[in-house]
Amino acid sequence: MHVQRLILSLAALLLLAPLGALHAASCHDNVVLVHGNTGSPSDFDNTRQELLARGYSASQIFTPNWGSKTCAACNDHNGSEETPVANAIVDAIAASCTGKIDVIGHSMGATLAAHEIVELGARPYIDTFVGIAGAFHGLWSCGMYPYNVWNATCGSWGLSVNSPFLNDLYGKRFGDKVYSIKSWSDEINCSSGTCLVYGVHTSSIWGEDGSLTYPYGHYGLLWYTAADQVNLIQ
Repeated sequence: MHVQRLILSLAALLLLAPLGALHAASCHDNVVLVHGNTGSPSDFDNTRQELLARGYSASQIFTPNWGSKTCAACNDHNGSEETPVANAIVDAIAASCTGKIDVIGHSMGATLAAHEIVELGARPYIDTFVGIAGAFHGLWSCGMYPYNVWNATCGSWGLSVNSPFLNDLYGKRFGDKVYSIKSWSDEINCSSGTCLVYGVHTSSIWGEDGSLTYPYGHYGLLWYTAADQVNLIQ
């Protein structure tokens, strides 16, 4: 399935490239906004409004709706959760007037978006990747794989520290520019009493070009930073 998506995305870009080159100076990168576990596209309403206020059109904003809304412990980064996000990335690339897109993910949506970029081979087409309150280094509340892993969200395709999923993701690049937005007051990522995993804030991303830190909670990091999110992708 991922190979087919990759072929489709590359084919679309080859067709679009001349058009993108002609209009790059007069258009914005399309933007994919990926919500977190049991969330919804409306979680990004403030970001969406900020984009519209800065001249983006509604058609340039892609908001995939993924995962179960009633069973947080059932969602992971493999299978049906992937499809809406992968499709949004492919569609955003295919419709891009610049040949590039920007991706912003919140919480588990950040790691899911990163995974899809890797799986699709879409890295060359991502201008900026922003991970907000992501658990890129894992969650101590999920245990250390394979010990104390009590649900799918924390399992081999989930966010336990040293999970095969996170270990495979580690070190990979998700865009030309990569940023994280984090907090030391994050009630989800720091619920075990520390935000650190092996001395690094779990929301930090390896090789990142910058990181913004705020005193907000897990959702406040998304809701109250819309202007800075858009600043990072422009």
